[in-house]
Amino acid sequence: MSDPVLRVSILRCDATKFALLQRMMLDAEASLRPGIEAMPGLLSFYAGADEATLSLINTSVWDTLDHARQLDTFQPMLDAGKRFVAEGATFQRPIMHYTSLWHFGQRT
Repeated sequence: MSDPVLRVSILRCDATKFALLQRMMLDAEASLRPGIEAMPGLLSFYAGADEATLSLINTSVWDTLDHARQLDTFQPMLDAGKRFVAEGATFQRPIMHYTSLWHFGQRT
């Protein structure tokens, strides 16, 4: 098996918007999860929030870069992004795709 690719998308916001955007991230799972889980090459997917840095992330692990880039054109994700921007979110661009250098723990 080749080394996995880690895809990281970062959203930043003002403190006044953090709770709203965190709730939106939680709610987005229902519309995003079925399509993402059906994509070939997905190993794992995480959404996270860090109030100290006023940021939220989507981090996913894929078997190849091509599979990771499926999210670039996944319409439900693009639609969700527009809703976040409308509420004041700023996405760090470009989305980052990291090749794995090492890991420990269970391979997911």
